[in-house]
Amino acid sequence: MILEELDIETLKEKGISEEKLRDELKMLAEGFPFLKIEAPATVGHGISPLSDDMKKTAVKCWDDFLSAGGIVMKMVPASGAASRMFKDIFSFVNGNKEKPDNDFMKKFFERIEDFAFFPRLNFICISLYGKSVDSLVKEKRFKDVAQALIGKDGLNYGYLPKALLQFHKVIGTSRTALEEHLAEGAMYALGKNEKVTVHFTVSQDHLPLVMSKVEEASAHIGHKYGVTFDVSYSVQKSHTDTVASNLDGSPYRENGKLFFRPGGHGALIENLNDLDADIIFIKNIDNVVPDERRASTVEYKKIIGGILVATKQRINEYCKKLDKGTPSAEDLEEMLHFTRTVLCITHDNADEMSAEEKAEYLFSKLNRPTRVCGMVKNEGEPGGGPYLAYNADGTVSPQILEASQIDPDNKETVKMMKNATHFNPVDLVVSTKDFRGKKFNLPDYVDKATGFISLKSREGVEIKALELPGLWNGAMSDWNTILVEVPADTFNPVKTVNDLLRDSHQPVA
Repeated sequence: MILEELDIETLKEKGISEEKLRDELKMLAEGFPFLKIEAPATVGHGISPLSDDMKKTAVKCWDDFLSAGGIVMKMVPASGAASRMFKDIFSFVNGNKEKPDNDFMKKFFERIEDFAFFPRLNFICISLYGKSVDSLVKEKRFKDVAQALIGKDGLNYGYLPKALLQFHKVIGTSRTALEEHLAEGAMYALGKNEKVTVHFTVSQDHLPLVMSKVEEASAHIGHKYGVTFDVSYSVQKSHTDTVASNLDGSPYRENGKLFFRPGGHGALIENLNDLDADIIFIKNIDNVVPDERRASTVEYKKIIGGILVATKQRINEYCKKLDKGTPSAEDLEEMLHFTRTVLCITHDNADEMSAEEKAEYLFSKLNRPTRVCGMVKNEGEPGGGPYLAYNADGTVSPQILEASQIDPDNKETVKMMKNATHFNPVDLVVSTKDFRGKKFNLPDYVDKATGFISLKSREGVEIKALELPGLWNGAMSDWNTILVEVPADTFNPVKTVNDLLRDSHQPVA
C-alpha cells in the first residue's frame, strides 16, 4: 500500500504509526487464529470454590488492607451510548404499527410507571403535547410517548450515555447509573481520609454532561454515606482507533480519507495503564443495583478484593526471593505448587527444569499484572466465558474468552463450549504494580492475536471493522488470573430498557 499525502496527515492527527496501519490492514485481510483451549474452567478445575471460612478470611484481609492505608480505586467503563438499550423503542417509533404488537413493547407500556424515569417522562410529555403519559396512552398515542423518551426534543435517552439514565427509584427521587456507582464505591472502596476514588471512562461528546452530573450528585451522595469523592475521567485515546477496510481488504475511505473506528473496550487498557492505585476494581456502568439490594455485591467485592491482596502478597514475597538469586529446591517447589494450584498455570516440563531454569520460569510467570475475576453460573445470560487456554510458550492458564475466539468447526472445542458452566459478568479487581511497587506497562501484556473482525454497514457500504483484544479478554491475556465463583445476584446488567423492570432494579416491596 502506497500512502498518499492525506493518509500521512490523517495518521499524524491521530497519533498512529504507518507500521500500526499496515499491521491492522494485514489483520483485516488475514483474520485472527482461533485459540487452542484445553478445557472449560469449572469449579475445582480453574474456578475456585469458596468456603465460608475462606470468605471470612478474604473480607478480613480486605478490611485490613484498607485500614493499613491501601490505595484503592474503582474504574467504570461508561463510554457507551444507550442507543442499543432502546433498540426496540426505536424500531417501534420508526415502524408501521401504531400500537404495541409484541411482548416487549406491551410490557414496556403496561409497566411504564415502574420505571424510575417515569416522572420525568410524564413531565416532558405534558411539555411537548400538553397531556400526561396516561392520557396519551388512553388516546393510543403510544408513539408520542416513546418518542418523548428517546427523542432529542424529549428526554434524549436514545442518545445519552447509560451513565446518565435514571435507573432506580429512591424515596422522593431517583438515581442514575452513575450515582449508583458512586454509592456502591462508598460501601467497599473507602480509602484514606474517608475518600472514595472513582474513575469513569467516557466519550468525548458526553464528558461535559458526565462531569456536570458528578458535580451535582457527589455532594449529597457523599453526605449520605459520610464520605467524599475523588472522581477522575478519561476518554478513549485516538491512537487506539482502528482502520476499517473494504471486504477485499483494501482500506475503506470517506471523501478520500482513511476511515478509523473506535477499537472497542480493549482500547481502555491504555486508560487503565494511566491509573495509579494499589488495587483497582473494574465494573461495567450498567451492572448496578439499588442500596437495599446491594448486600451480596458489597460482600463479594470485599471477598475478591481480599483474595487479590492475599495473592499479591504471596507473589511479591516469591518475586523478592527470586530477584536475589536462585532459591532453595524447597522454595522452588513451593512456588511451583502455588502457580499450579492458585494461579492454575501448568507447564508439562516444569519438573524437568534445572533449578536456574525453574527460577527464571517462575519469575516470568509471577512478575506480571494480577487479577481476580468473579464468574457466574451460566443461566442463559450473554457474555464470554472462562477457559483453560494454551499460551504461546506452551503453558496453560485461565483466560476469559469470547465465542468468536473459539473455532466453531472444531468438534472438540464446540463440545467444550457446550460443557462450560460459567460466564464472565465483568466483575474484576486488578493489581497493576510489581513487587517493587512499580507500575507494569500494561500494553506489553496484550495478546494482539486475540482481536476479531466484525462486519458493519457504513453509508450503505459493507465494511470490515477491527476490534482490539477485549479489555478483560486478550488485553489481559498475559496476566495472572484467578477465577472465583460469585453468586448470580451480583450480576444485574441492563442491556434493554425492560431489564430495569427486573426485581433487582425495582424497590424492595
